[in-house]
Amino acid sequence: MTDMSVMIGNLRLDSPVMPASGTFGDGLGQVMDIRRLGAIVTKTITRERRAGNPLPRVAETTGGMLNAIGIPSCGVEDFINRTLPHYTQWGTPLIVSISAPDAAGFATLARAVSIAGVDAIEANISCPNIEADGKAFAMEANATTKVVAALRAATDLPLWVKLTPNCHDMSMIARAAEAAGADAVVVANTILGMSIDTRTFRPRLGNVMGGLSGAAIKPIILRQTYQCARSVAIPVIGCGGITTADDAVEYMLAGAVAVQVGTASFINSLAMTDILDGLDRFCHARSITRVAALTGALRDATSPRCCDMDA
Repeated sequence: MTDMSVMIGNLRLDSPVMPASGTFGDGLGQVMDIRRLGAIVTKTITRERRAGNPLPRVAETTGGMLNAIGIPSCGVEDFINRTLPHYTQWGTPLIVSISAPDAAGFATLARAVSIAGVDAIEANISCPNIEADGKAFAMEANATTKVVAALRAATDLPLWVKLTPNCHDMSMIARAAEAAGADAVVVANTILGMSIDTRTFRPRLGNVMGGLSGAAIKPIILRQTYQCARSVAIPVIGCGGITTADDAVEYMLAGAVAVQVGTASFINSLAMTDILDGLDRFCHARSITRVAALTGALRDATSPRCCDMDA
């Protein structure tokens, strides 16, 4: 058996595979062993109740899907009283994804969820910042610094910062998050896109634009993961178009310590455990005893072609 454990800062995960925020349904516990996952990442919560965006919120595209969910939320009190007890039953590390419209709101929410049963916070700074005319925090280094510093001052829990691919230079944003106190960065959220129904001449999403996810975005996010991993010393968690074990291996070779799986779970409810099984087979076939050895093991294009990690 391969040692599937990985370390993200001081947090040990039994495996490198976990859900992306917003894609972990409560019903998955009925079809898969949740304890095999490295962590559970919750749907993003907000301090207040939110209805989300108008329907339709999801549209299929070639190689992926668009979503404009709008972060509907029952609020932090409901999360603490109802959702948290449900998630803690498996004993798997729990990562709480949070969102707020400004830095102060992020800090308040981080303090509220820094309680027993929560193992880390994932700050979704890909959301609009009302202090910057609606631009996402993670689109600008200064805004990233401000919000991450506020979060760091508000909690002692490990702090993961989820970045957006809709920026000019993600490596610069990752460095700003690291300098402000992030313990890890998640690369990345969805790519902004849209789709039009040619039968009705209307947008396929009620919000017109939405986030593109799925296999189609993997080459882009894989490149950004590689660039960020070379730019920061903190762990990078890859997220974007991961459907198979080979996809996960690519992300780890590019520098990711762990991966998050999203859209694939809508297609195959066992996607995450299938990827874990595939990772184990991949390592076993190459006599790799620890999956963590894959992280950053990418060779340059001129290296001799060989499947043996020890060559």
